[in-house]
Amino acid sequence: MTDIVHGTADARFDDVRALLADALRSGQELGASLTVDVAGRTVADLWGGYADAQRTRRWTPETIVNVWSSTKTVTNLAALMLVDRGLLDPFEPVATYWPEFAANGKADIQVRHIMSHTSGVSGWEKPFVVKDMYDWEGATRRLASQQPWWEPGTASGYHASNLGHLVGEVVRRVSGKTLKEFVRTEIAEPLGADFQIGVLPRDDHRAAEIVPPSSRAVDFDALPPDTVMTKTFTGPVSDPTAANTIEWRRADIGAGNGHGNAKSLARILSVLSLGGTVDGVKLLSPSTIDLIFQEQANGVDLVLGVPLRWGIGYGLPQPATVPSIPDRDRICFWGGWGGSMIVMDLDRELTISYVMNKMAEGIIGSELSNTYITAIYRSLA
Repeated sequence: MTDIVHGTADARFDDVRALLADALRSGQELGASLTVDVAGRTVADLWGGYADAQRTRRWTPETIVNVWSSTKTVTNLAALMLVDRGLLDPFEPVATYWPEFAANGKADIQVRHIMSHTSGVSGWEKPFVVKDMYDWEGATRRLASQQPWWEPGTASGYHASNLGHLVGEVVRRVSGKTLKEFVRTEIAEPLGADFQIGVLPRDDHRAAEIVPPSSRAVDFDALPPDTVMTKTFTGPVSDPTAANTIEWRRADIGAGNGHGNAKSLARILSVLSLGGTVDGVKLLSPSTIDLIFQEQANGVDLVLGVPLRWGIGYGLPQPATVPSIPDRDRICFWGGWGGSMIVMDLDRELTISYVMNKMAEGIIGSELSNTYITAIYRSLA
């Protein structure tokens, strides 16, 4: 087992280590890392496998990988930090900070709506392709000019590809920094976390190759063209292989091109689990963290088509959709396309993080992520 899974973990996590080893041996995993942090102490930090499809590069502690929508947890943390500083009010209209966004019936959309997938602006109007996301000015200008696709605040519709541009433009207008710059200088560097939105050129050699899932989770051909789901997933149509390109890695995509490993993601999001301060670095106050648990939506998501609960910026437990996460009041989470997942359990001061490069078919976690999280909670029981 030791030649397959590397790192350290308390003995109580032997079953978790064995699960990761089995997944690597069977080929379910190509390369992956898992981290568990309890009360500010890393009690498990495991990794193994390969960083490329040809199995020529070993996954190491320095390997970083595109974590897809787990990036959203860091993007919304950036917004909450501005809330904590008194510079941003989640109950104010987006247009207070980004006046152009008021166009075409969006004057009353509040900051909390874009953070919680209830704004009615869950994608870009077509024609719009992945490369159009790389043009920040053009992409945000188009979002500002659109009409909502449903009445804002009445339901959630997952902002799959554009949440980073919506929240990131507000961050830029308020802080004067681009989203990727804010994450680097205000979050990653103060915490010493090896995480970034995009990839700096000096880190290209550390980035793992993304291996696409065997099939798409959504069959667009079977959907009516005018549904919110269809419009969101075709504006743009996501291409998993784009993550392996230099253009993607240089872009600022706060919805999906964050790069890090399980340890760095856990380091950042443990800020929530630990009440806002990690090793003396304070990013949030407890009252700001409490905002996360103000329920914004609870029902079948218009884009993902499954039951979801949203607080301000994060998913709240929904056993019907993510059975591995306990249904308790002070837990929040989100995951990424293909399986990555980050869970913050505030009552336990627990943070669980999992990232990988071989994508499974799930959009909110995967069968493997549920298996790992269930085993981790069992080990802690």
